[in-house]
Amino acid sequence: MDVTLTLNGKKITRSVDADMALLDFVRNEGCYSVKRGCDTSNCGLCTVYLDDKPVLSCSVLVARANGHKVTTMEGMQAEVAEFGAFIADQGAEQCGFCNPGMIMNALALFKENPNPTEEEIKEYLAGNLCRCSGYEGQLRGIQNFIAWKNGKEA
Repeated sequence: MDVTLTLNGKKITRSVDADMALLDFVRNEGCYSVKRGCDTSNCGLCTVYLDDKPVLSCSVLVARANGHKVTTMEGMQAEVAEFGAFIADQGAEQCGFCNPGMIMNALALFKENPNPTEEEIKEYLAGNLCRCSGYEGQLRGIQNFIAWKNGKEA
């Protein structure tokens, strides 16, 4: 089947198998920030935006994205670099494998709720697996970023 979608601002048409996951499609298109972690929608590593909403690309068929906009980290480098520096500053990217999913979900949180409480941050990011940091560095990085965006001192 043929699908046409806009990937990171570029309209593309590809012939794909009907059962192809969006995860495999974007990786085939060179979007290697999207990671395969579990294939069961439990780890958050494969998060992309479908029409500006975060989805787990391992559980979405590419056919569902036909006619829609898909955004990966490769398509939002300025935002990613700006926020990612706060995560790095806290040493929260020890192995780095979880960073793309964590960053994509955090950026989605900021769009939905620019001033979340600590509890709201934890709730929003609950589906993101990180096996090496304990999440405290990510939490501090997020809080520092929010404070910086609000012009406050962290």
